[in-house]
Amino acid sequence: MKILVIDDEQAICSSVRFALEDDYEVFTATEAEDGLAIMKEQSIDGVLLDLRIGNDNGLELIPKLKEIRRDVVIIMMTAYGNIETSVRAMKEGAYQYLSKPLNLEELKLLIEKGLQFRRLNSVVHPQVGYAGIIGQSPKMQNLFELIRKVKDIDSNVLVMGESGTGKELVAKAIHYHGARKERPFSVINCAAIPENLLESELFGYEKGAFTGASTRKAGLFEQSHQGTIFLDEIGEMPLNLQAKILRVIQEREITPLGSAQRKEVDVRIISATNRDLYEEVQKGNFREDLYYRLNVIPVSLPPLRERAEDIPLMIEHFLEMYALRMNRKSLTLSHQAKDLLYRYSYPGNVRELSNILEYAVALADREMLDAKDLPAQFGVGRNERKGANGEEALEGIFFPSGLLLEEVEKRYILYTLEQCLDHRKRTADQLGISERGLRDKLKKYKEEDGAD
Repeated sequence: MKILVIDDEQAICSSVRFALEDDYEVFTATEAEDGLAIMKEQSIDGVLLDLRIGNDNGLELIPKLKEIRRDVVIIMMTAYGNIETSVRAMKEGAYQYLSKPLNLEELKLLIEKGLQFRRLNSVVHPQVGYAGIIGQSPKMQNLFELIRKVKDIDSNVLVMGESGTGKELVAKAIHYHGARKERPFSVINCAAIPENLLESELFGYEKGAFTGASTRKAGLFEQSHQGTIFLDEIGEMPLNLQAKILRVIQEREITPLGSAQRKEVDVRIISATNRDLYEEVQKGNFREDLYYRLNVIPVSLPPLRERAEDIPLMIEHFLEMYALRMNRKSLTLSHQAKDLLYRYSYPGNVRELSNILEYAVALADREMLDAKDLPAQFGVGRNERKGANGEEALEGIFFPSGLLLEEVEKRYILYTLEQCLDHRKRTADQLGISERGLRDKLKKYKEEDGAD
């Protein structure tokens, strides 16, 4: 195993090398460019990355390291740590975050744990999955065969499926196992970014293009040259931007905001939607010409309830993954817990199953997980308990008769948000709506409450 230390303090590089050299082949760099060069030359398994490397920001280095080797384990190191920086580092792809001065024993354990997690998370036995996607049902085998057929060609792909079915995993499988795997893979959620920012994120801008544009920024299309861009929730894209995406496909060029100069780009587009995009075309919400340009190769993902034979495999995978991540011993499920998990319909699909098991592993205090260790939203309409007066009551949310449908919707959305601990993306996935749709609903409720 090879470890790379990138820190502008030579003393840190030397002390970490000394601590790790008995177990790993250690490389060091005191400048960002040198670190990237080593990454390209060596098959690096783990990177210990300083937050500040001279004048360079370590956070901005994470995507570049991941571009060279997407499964590399990155551990951030800094004396200037705070919660906001830590969260951003994790979002960028760091495995964990350590504050200086370093505890070398803790660092050793963290590296070992991170490498174990990578092995578990990135390697799926070929008999039960493909490219990190778990499944051996006939529907999934058909999906894997389709991915194998399209991964090496440049045709645009439209991935369709309910929220939580793994559309981004399919996009990554096509890219990282295909002819463009050595080039960039970029992701943007068209529903999660406000409309006024989406265009600049995609096409970039020149210095002075608008207030606050103090430097030039390359957009995702430019950054993804010769690679792949994944447009998630494409059905949420505004019509004016749809026209510009169509131009990119037709002309293979972009024009950054504030620039009159066109730039050629060679990008394969993989789009995803949980909507019926053809129906959106009929409603006038999506351009028909763009629909046919994106939907050259359609890929449909089955919901989890339609491939129930894969649920035991995924339960085993997620249990092992979260036990390893949380430093727990091997965990098992009681017969009652298994029965509930096997019979549940999973409106949030694979993502919901993953969340359920993460919750159970995090909070359970025994090696065998029981039904009571499953989260409350999983038991809605299933688990029974005694009420205050001894009567049987259902766990979950209750609606008195006579409520208007709008009020039922409001209460259920707010209940789901609470159960998801105010995590909006997870809430939107559970409800089967976009993040933008959830944001609009919550804004409406806030306005109604203010009116009262």
